Amino acid sequence: MPPPADIVKVAIEWPGAFPKLMEIDQKKPLSAIIKEVCEGWCLGNQETFALQIADATNFYITEKNRNDIKNGSILRLTTSPYQTALQLHERIQSSSMDAKLEALKDLANASRDITFAQEFINLDGISLLTQMVESGTERYQKLQKIMKPCFGDLLSFTLTAFVELMDHGIVSWDTFSVAFIKKIASYVNKSAMDTAVLQRSLAILESMVLNSQDLYHKVAQEITIGQLIPHLQGTDQDIQTYTIAVINALFLKAPEEKRQEMAHILAQKQLRSIILTNVIRSPTPVNDEMAHQLYVLQVLNFNLLEDRMMTKMDPQDQAQRDIIFELRRIAFDVECEPNNGGSIEKRKSMYTRDYKKLGFINHVNPAVDFTQIPPGMLALDNMLYFAKHHQDAYIRIVLENSSREDKHECPFGRSSIELTKMLCEILKVGELRKSSSAKTDTVQS
Repeated sequence: MPPPADIVKVAIEWPGAFPKLMEIDQKKPLSAIIKEVCEGWCLGNQETFALQIADATNFYITEKNRNDIKNGSILRLTTSPYQTALQLHERIQSSSMDAKLEALKDLANASRDITFAQEFINLDGISLLTQMVESGTERYQKLQKIMKPCFGDLLSFTLTAFVELMDHGIVSWDTFSVAFIKKIASYVNKSAMDTAVLQRSLAILESMVLNSQDLYHKVAQEITIGQLIPHLQGTDQDIQTYTIAVINALFLKAPEEKRQEMAHILAQKQLRSIILTNVIRSPTPVNDEMAHQLYVLQVLNFNLLEDRMMTKMDPQDQAQRDIIFELRRIAFDVECEPNNGGSIEKRKSMYTRDYKKLGFINHVNPAVDFTQIPPGMLALDNMLYFAKHHQDAYIRIVLENSSREDKHECPFGRSSIELTKMLCEILKVGELRKSSSAKTDTVQS
């Protein structure tokens, strides 16, 4: 006969003793089960004990997650989350660097558990860690040269614990001081910094930017794109991934008017070439998280084109009409004729002939071709760019197609408009909202 569904058979460990095989009744309060276990080993003060999963996670068993215990699970009797938090809160303030280092290492590991994290945060643990980052680490700056590995580990475990605690979403990101932000930014801005410290610092800056508009402005004052670019030129893909994540976060939270400016800076810094050389063509295969961050960066850049894509051409706007005149001038090497250069009808005839050769649908007023959205003015922008930067190819395409039979023609104007529209659909230009929310969800999870 199978055992009742509420009964699970487990092994429970206690340091220095043989494991106990027990049947746990899931209908009993967890406190009653812990009391029974403690009595089996003659342990008093049962309220100071708790049960953990005896694996790499060491997660505490609570009333909320106790149903995750399965037959054959190995549990561990240990100190309660509150007692552990209290002990670590005291230990990380030790005057001994070795003791402090061990305590911070234990704290970084324990902080992954939300039950422990809640208790440590209730002891004002986050404030203690930020104070250590802001000022406490400075006490060891003079020892950095002779004890650099120890100093790097101290800071690394401090930041790791901070990141793990904040990832639970218990504490608001808006509570941190400018001094703390400046300190974290300084670790990113330094040319030579411990890899683990740099990685944690980048992760903290990304979360600050994504979770608070106010912190975005403060971080943006401390970090520039130019200071982030060198981190992409190394060989550590984790550092590269976090760096692109910070760039994405800054891009995502920037006001509309500032995004174009950022895109211009990224182009000036040759970000595309740096990513191509140091990430995509690196001997190390691109992992899933890096691929996601590159995708987000691409989406953010493409969405800068949305405004032009959704802007209709105004046939009466002379500046916009001048772009079409420029396409004609480059293709046929002609200048705009002066008003006395022949009759109006003759000039109209010449323009109509050339616009037909250029492949526009409306030969009389090609501006009308760009009133369809999408692709709107973006198609005209692309045509002008191609004509100016690839002039020989542009002229060849126009002249070749203007001399073909209608059934074999590939008119430059119509083809450019349709190609731009197709690329906008394929590349999902304008889907910023969906991409940004997916990005935020990924980071916060």
